[in-house]
Amino acid sequence: MKKTIILFSLLLVLVSIEANAQWIQCDGIYGGDVHSLAILGNNIFAGTGSNSFVGMEGNGVFVSTNNGTSWTQTALNNQYVCTLAILGNNIFAGTYYAGVYLSTNNGTSWTQTALNNKYVLSLAILGNNIFAGTDQYGVYLSTNNGTSWIQTALNSITVHSLASLGNNIFAGRSSSYGVGSYGVYLSTNNGSSWTQSGLNNQYVYSLVTLGNNIFAGTGSNGVYLSTNNGTNWTQTALNNKFVYSLVTLGNNIFAGTESNGIYLSTNNGTSWTQTALNNKFVYSLASFGNNILAGADEYGVYLSTNNGTSWSQIGLNNQYITSLATLGNNIFAVTYYGGVYLSTNNGTSWTQTGLNNQVIYSLAVLANNIFAGTTVSGIYLSTNNGTNWTQTALNNQYVYSLAVSGNNIFAGTDYYGVYLSTNNGTNWTQTALNNKFILSLTSLGNIIFAGTAFDGVYFSTNNGTSWTQTALNNQNVYSLAVSGNNIFAGTDNCVYLSTNNGTNWTQTVLNNKSVSSLATIGNNIFAGTSDSGVYLSTNNGTNWLNKNQGFNGIPSVEVILITNNYIFAGTLDNSVWRRSYSEIIGVRNLNTEIPWGFSISQNYPNPFNPETKIQYELPKSGFVKLIIFDALGREIETLVNEKLSAGTYESTFNASQYPSGVYFYKLTTDGFSETKKMLLVK
Repeated sequence: MKKTIILFSLLLVLVSIEANAQWIQCDGIYGGDVHSLAILGNNIFAGTGSNSFVGMEGNGVFVSTNNGTSWTQTALNNQYVCTLAILGNNIFAGTYYAGVYLSTNNGTSWTQTALNNKYVLSLAILGNNIFAGTDQYGVYLSTNNGTSWIQTALNSITVHSLASLGNNIFAGRSSSYGVGSYGVYLSTNNGSSWTQSGLNNQYVYSLVTLGNNIFAGTGSNGVYLSTNNGTNWTQTALNNKFVYSLVTLGNNIFAGTESNGIYLSTNNGTSWTQTALNNKFVYSLASFGNNILAGADEYGVYLSTNNGTSWSQIGLNNQYITSLATLGNNIFAVTYYGGVYLSTNNGTSWTQTGLNNQVIYSLAVLANNIFAGTTVSGIYLSTNNGTNWTQTALNNQYVYSLAVSGNNIFAGTDYYGVYLSTNNGTNWTQTALNNKFILSLTSLGNIIFAGTAFDGVYFSTNNGTSWTQTALNNQNVYSLAVSGNNIFAGTDNCVYLSTNNGTNWTQTVLNNKSVSSLATIGNNIFAGTSDSGVYLSTNNGTNWLNKNQGFNGIPSVEVILITNNYIFAGTLDNSVWRRSYSEIIGVRNLNTEIPWGFSISQNYPNPFNPETKIQYELPKSGFVKLIIFDALGREIETLVNEKLSAGTYESTFNASQYPSGVYFYKLTTDGFSETKKMLLVK
């Protein structure tokens, strides 16, 4: 019995170790187009659309069970979701060109209903009936939870909004496609027939009811009110806005607008007040309890608990991360749409800094200063961890890259080359490289390297007074990184290596990937790719290992940062992900108890194919190297090259890229060195 308990405990430890051996998404950087919101019990559902400007992609439906503190992507994870509706315990999702989906278990699974090939813009519930408003095909009705659908008599127009009042169903027409005028239509018989209401000359994007009143949000002409089931309509005081969404909370009505955020009326539209959320494109609104939720274009979900007096961003981690930087224990992340965010706890939570209204591509740290390169507005500087920002003298350029060399900071611009500041941005001088699009910058000693669009890599040994084009002269160079005396360049199709300051370049075996980002630590180099995630090389690019375990799909990795014993990956539309640095390079701390002495065990299994594990014990902290050699004594991989605390560790060697044969592994640390042999058999 005792042996069983011990084995079970060991199994739990191993399962726990394995569960942590992957990427996890950091919380709190919020973004994405949220087109629809719905409440079912204590659950909040959010339907998302594209925020990448490419086609009409979407990330489907997310659910939060804790008022938006965290979100989980449901099984409907690859659709552009325009609308959501709740009927009993069922949730319906209207999608772009894939019709209506149904979930009966809070999004754990979804079934495509019989309405499976339409662009569904709106959904509404009337009794046990569900109505679907489509693009160009009018309104459909299902009386059996989507098992079958009937096209109603309103059948040749685009219906962007639906609402029910008593036994009546209202449909808002949002385009002039098809027969008849646009505006609001009414059916008193479940869609068998429809009558055009008095609002017959407006594009109607949203409808909501409050008591016996119905409100219509229009394109460019604000909100209209009808007190008699649509026979007559009166334009309210909100009369010059594009109103995409409407919701009620008690006697209050909220209107989500294009570019102007959310307005509130407490008197049926006689007057409106702009809430604190005043500069966003608000696609969707929902209410629950005393709370209001708002789904914003590119900015995720906002929550107000005080009728719009204040708002907090609460979720959906699908932001476009363009840059990462560290200052002490603080991590800064740049989002394409939301400015600079700060995390003081390794990405567990993030706070938006004072620079929140710029499109930013680059960050750099010099002493206690942090610099942010923007589009159009040049470079901003913060001396207090992002609380305040000051625009520097370089104030009218697109700045795509930044690098620090000594006390100098270099800025790579769009078509105007490289600028230099020697006084923390008070003044900037355009260097001799003055007519290139600079995508990346890095320094090696006193040498500064610039990666350009189309013209490869340039270098300067005199702080930009003159520049020399290297042998890598016909590539888009998106990323540069230095490891020892080696310099790596990430291009459209591979990673290049130079061991002689750019005089010669060698194409590494990572040769069919677009490499957006590079980062080095010790002998390890990480490459973030545009379509294949993260790769690691421990031998200067001779071999590369894919390191994508745990990602939700394979993201485009725009930037990599290594700090605080973690590696962070900033992605396109999937925010920031984090992984233990020791774990990703194959080092696991099995036990923190201090062993009696140094030791290294025989690898297991042995012989092996293609992976084997090496366990070793350290009685004290110190710098540790674990190196793999081939039979000729050539160093082929470095598994460990860092300071480790006392304890028992395990490293993994993956030999999938090596031939069968005898190999050696050598552990070296302060006062101890030992080599053992292992056999690879394929």
